[in-house]
Amino acid sequence: MVFGTLEPYCGPPPIPSDVWTRWTFDPVAILLIAGLALAWLHAGRRDRVGRMAISAALALIALAFLSPLCALTTALFSARVAHHMVLVAVIAPLLATALPWRGGPLLPLAPVTLLAGLTLWLWHAPSTYQWAIYGAFPYWLMQASLLGTAYLFWREILSPLSRTAPAIVALIAFVAQMGLLGALLVFSPFAIYAPHLATTGAFGLSALSDQQLAGLVMWVPAALPYIGVGVHLLNRLVGRGPETRAGWTR
Repeated sequence: MVFGTLEPYCGPPPIPSDVWTRWTFDPVAILLIAGLALAWLHAGRRDRVGRMAISAALALIALAFLSPLCALTTALFSARVAHHMVLVAVIAPLLATALPWRGGPLLPLAPVTLLAGLTLWLWHAPSTYQWAIYGAFPYWLMQASLLGTAYLFWREILSPLSRTAPAIVALIAFVAQMGLLGALLVFSPFAIYAPHLATTGAFGLSALSDQQLAGLVMWVPAALPYIGVGVHLLNRLVGRGPETRAGWTR
């Protein structure tokens, strides 16, 4: 990581021969891991599922921010998108499982879904994306808002208090908007992310093909957790009596 310079936060773009040497000890990421571990010890789900979820979430956060993946995101936009998709589609639901909401009513699902979707679009707009990858504050603002809004979304979806049918609709809506963003990246006739125009060649990709690969990552593998949970909820809904389904209740 780089503080107070005009270089990307994760350092200068690597080349294939040195990417595996670019491990970091980012203090912000380490504090994030420690804070989440303490939060789980204080108020987390302490059964086997909760222990497995928090362990996997913390391991993936370490992989995302301390491993060479951080450096690779400065060279390849596709790596950046993969990094973001791990945050919102894998780490966030793991945290929602390990740290479920225990006090008060749930937040309204529609605005939470809208907020998570708008946050995803905001940080993948070319201008805000370029701003966010330079400097500690914008970088961590991007990461925290992506993870935070995704956590809120998944917390509502996975809560036993959540109504099943609206949760399915929210999952479909989120996958649809994410797929639209991915399609725009895939079918754009030109590369639109200036920080990567000259950083992809060492990896055998043009800036446009790297951008298209990023769109495919967002379009297909990133949607799988949402689809998987949606299918599970649909099976649960179909398995109930017709009077329950008609009322769209839990």
